[in-house]
Amino acid sequence: MDGTNALGEFLRARRALVRPQDAGIRGGGLRRVPGLRREEVAMLAGISADYYLRLEQGRDRNPSLQVLEALADVLNLDADATAHLIGLTRARPSLARRKPRSADRGRAARKPEPVPPGILQLIDGWTSNPAYVENRFSDVLAANALARALSPKFTPGTNILRAVFLDDTERELLRNWEELTEAGIAALRANVGPDVDDPRLVELVGELSVRSERFRHLWGRHDVRPKHPRVSRLRHPKVGDIELQSNKMDIRGTDGLILKVFHAEPGSRDAELLGILGSLAASDEGRNPTGSDEHQAADEQ
Repeated sequence: MDGTNALGEFLRARRALVRPQDAGIRGGGLRRVPGLRREEVAMLAGISADYYLRLEQGRDRNPSLQVLEALADVLNLDADATAHLIGLTRARPSLARRKPRSADRGRAARKPEPVPPGILQLIDGWTSNPAYVENRFSDVLAANALARALSPKFTPGTNILRAVFLDDTERELLRNWEELTEAGIAALRANVGPDVDDPRLVELVGELSVRSERFRHLWGRHDVRPKHPRVSRLRHPKVGDIELQSNKMDIRGTDGLILKVFHAEPGSRDAELLGILGSLAASDEGRNPTGSDEHQAADEQ
């Protein structure tokens, strides 16, 4: 992944997804690549083909807001993807001013940011709602007992994306696996924003790109969707089919930590099953206590 030209990578990926006929272009002869040609994007956006080429090649990284909005319109970007496009043009340090590779390796090895104690107390007090805390790279930092009972991937120290893409048991658990993998990658793009050369992200994307064809496909699309509500349809080994809604919230005062909470429709069969799972989780915790505080303490040693 070449993080030094995030804007160009995004433009290339998104124009490949636009069908010429949807952009009002008819004919055009034989096409060697899918989507729009560079000159077609430039024409539709009202800029010169040479200027657009400079944008894709990373030779011009400071287009005006007017140009970015015109490109977003041509590429059929929604509000989230447009905001991401604009964010990619923020000033970035030149290669000459970047930290040396040894410092980058140290940054990759840094310990996770601690979860605020108040958040730990909050989620541990929830006995009816699975909840966990992750960083912007989908590393789980803390989780309550009900979240861990819902899926092993919510155990602190686990990377959710790595589990979902590489663990066959997770694919069996998630009845809407394809939908959730697509949403997960789009959320990752939104969470990291223009910081695509962060060593932790490079490490994660490198591993998943090698080991998962679906990850490579989804990452290459450059879809961007932030923390929208989702529905998880699970086939749980202890309680059977259950459908849960979830919401994600930023934890203020932290470096991108996110709180995710699951809930079921009140009075529904799903709520009943979640209650049963909570009782089982409480029983298991009584026999082998592993609270979120203890998990995090172990991770930071």
